[in-house]
Amino acid sequence: MKEEILYNQSSILIAILLFVVIVLANEIGFRIGVAIQNRSDEEIRSQTNAIQAGMLGLLALLLGFTFSMSLNRYDNRSQAVISEANAIGTAILRTELLPEPFRSEEKALLQKYVDLRIEVGGIDLTETEARAEFNKKAGALQNEIWAKAVAATEVDPRPVTTGLFISSLNEMIDSQGKRNALQQMHVPEVVLFLLFVVFAVSGAILGYASGLGGKRPVVATVLMTLLIVLIVFIIIDLDRPKRGLIQVSQQSILELKQ
Repeated sequence: MKEEILYNQSSILIAILLFVVIVLANEIGFRIGVAIQNRSDEEIRSQTNAIQAGMLGLLALLLGFTFSMSLNRYDNRSQAVISEANAIGTAILRTELLPEPFRSEEKALLQKYVDLRIEVGGIDLTETEARAEFNKKAGALQNEIWAKAVAATEVDPRPVTTGLFISSLNEMIDSQGKRNALQQMHVPEVVLFLLFVVFAVSGAILGYASGLGGKRPVVATVLMTLLIVLIVFIIIDLDRPKRGLIQVSQQSILELKQ
């Protein structure tokens, strides 16, 4: 996958740094507001409050948009695991349609394939070499399963037996490719950077408005900043399928093992 700045960093570290940046921006904005307080009038304060409200609205819009992107990708990855498990399960069931010795051989190979998919499901996407090795093994195993299926069609060419098995293998291979592709998709980093910039500017404007008024609601400001950082943490955590606190469930694949 394309190398990005944030993807290899801890989501907890990103959240802490974002909190510090917002607090610093708020403090700088407050000091500037206090410094020019005596040179401002009611009209300037009113305009600042209007800008502040607009920035908070933009912040809410961006948060909702980014959270929706992250959640949709998480849901798609979860659905991809279920779809792949169903496809493999169907292929295993349809081995019963094959003549011997293909029936036993294909069933054993598919059970080995399930083990391989369970193993790769626990590997972080940042471990590119390990994942490449597992994908290579999966490809070789798929080729072996396919070759035996083709050989079975020469013995029994009926569409309601080997034909159905071939169809299920097609779906199994396609579902694996789709799952791999979805794991590579996440919220574009430029969107996250834009979000962080808006957070910092919003914090500065909030501090500036407080400085013009001469008073600052410290507790409310800190609580709001904490809530914003918590939402960002959830967004980043949802966007990382093999790391963090929120992970895609592998239960569907694990049940095939039983």
